[in-house]
Amino acid sequence: MKIDSLPLFPLHTVLFPGGVLPLRIFECRYLDMVSDCLRNNHGFGVCLIRAGREAGAAAESFDVGTLATIQDWDKSPDGLLAITVRGEQRFRVVSREVRSDLLTVAQVVLLEEPPAQRLPVEYAPLARLLDRLLDDLDPPFRDLPRVLDDSDWVGARLAELLPLDPLDKQVLLEQGEPMTRLAKLAERLRG
Repeated sequence: MKIDSLPLFPLHTVLFPGGVLPLRIFECRYLDMVSDCLRNNHGFGVCLIRAGREAGAAAESFDVGTLATIQDWDKSPDGLLAITVRGEQRFRVVSREVRSDLLTVAQVVLLEEPPAQRLPVEYAPLARLLDRLLDDLDPPFRDLPRVLDDSDWVGARLAELLPLDPLDKQVLLEQGEPMTRLAKLAERLRG
């Protein structure tokens, strides 16, 4: 499926489908974007920054990102808008333009997600590690419904939560095959 006008939120983090991400919004372009998303019940794209910064001039981002929908919002004690988004589906940018307000808007194609695959027994230690990690985190991460027998879910959550370099996380996001992602994570943990 193609989306003709998806606002992009370039960040120095990677969001995977099924994951959650708390954000604090303060720039006008993103406050307007969030208002439009809430008003019209649509999402925005979260992409890892390739070059540039999160604030100020429009950053250059990678072409594969994740469609995010707003799950919760509130005004934080410091007066900023606090939102929590949920990753829905990966996408690939086909074209993009930077508007006059410096918001990047893209035409994207949604990527097909792999069918559910039961977690192989050799990766059960990864599921146990993930379960312990989630127990030690604060909401919204600790509150995620746990699907510890699903290969894609386990691999995506570990990729999000482990202290990996963002570029490594991007490679894992672009890797559409759950077993390959799990194998790379297991190798990384052994090393």
